[in-house]
Amino acid sequence: MKDKKIGMAVVLGASIMWAIEPTLAKLSYQTTSHLDTFATRSVFSLLTIGAYLLVVRRNGLCVKMRYLPKLIYVSLVATLFADLMYIFALTKVAVTNAVFIGHMQPIFIVFMGFILLKEDRITRFDYLGILSMMVAGLLVTSKTLSNLLSLKIGTLGDLYVLLATIAWATTAVVVRKYLRQLHAGIIAFYRFFFATVIFVIYMITTDGIDVANIYQILLGVVIGAGTIMYYEGLRLIKAAQVSALELSTPFFATVFGIVVLKEYITPMQFCGFLFLISGMYFLSRRERE
Repeated sequence: MKDKKIGMAVVLGASIMWAIEPTLAKLSYQTTSHLDTFATRSVFSLLTIGAYLLVVRRNGLCVKMRYLPKLIYVSLVATLFADLMYIFALTKVAVTNAVFIGHMQPIFIVFMGFILLKEDRITRFDYLGILSMMVAGLLVTSKTLSNLLSLKIGTLGDLYVLLATIAWATTAVVVRKYLRQLHAGIIAFYRFFFATVIFVIYMITTDGIDVANIYQILLGVVIGAGTIMYYEGLRLIKAAQVSALELSTPFFATVFGIVVLKEYITPMQFCGFLFLISGMYFLSRRERE
């Protein structure tokens, strides 16, 4: 019971960290570019996770050679491509849209798991969950009934977030299939390591890295801490419970967007949030049975 309470607390903490991320990113954009923001975000995420690992793990950052190709894939796709695409998309879309679309990741994980992980089977609950989350995506990106009826569904920024979401889903499947034996903190560290090295070298050899505000640094610490808490939560509680608690991320992100950035949510987007909740419920239903 104690592990369950701790697990639920740390996953909720991770959800809050990820909800804060887009708001910090938009605040950072007021005085610097998305590239500088991404560079410092990656560096301080890596430092935060590295410091945590050095404290809790005897073997430090050591990993067997056979895992490196998969870890490199995860880093390049999840961080260098997907995270960068997400950070760029936040220059064009509202916090609500970005977080809602990002939380459609389970749709792609279910389909990829069915194709690549032959032991996975798509159930009727999976189909209901996928349908509910697709409806949620339509409602959130169209924003209003008139937009939906005239097929004005989403923007280019929404598409960027969707591409990032699909990329994140591929790495989740790779982790599940090939990296389950590794310490979760090691996966988190190397998720940022290779991408950060490549991107920092690129930035230094071009225009350099401009640290223009505290939000850039806070963003990295927040993402690093959120990643640690998320993986610790996965270790302590069921995946279905993690999925349920993650539903708090869109809620908190919307609140931060409204209070801090003066954004707003339409009634249709609120309905989309309800469909998102039902979708996550159906997708986690099989694991509880």
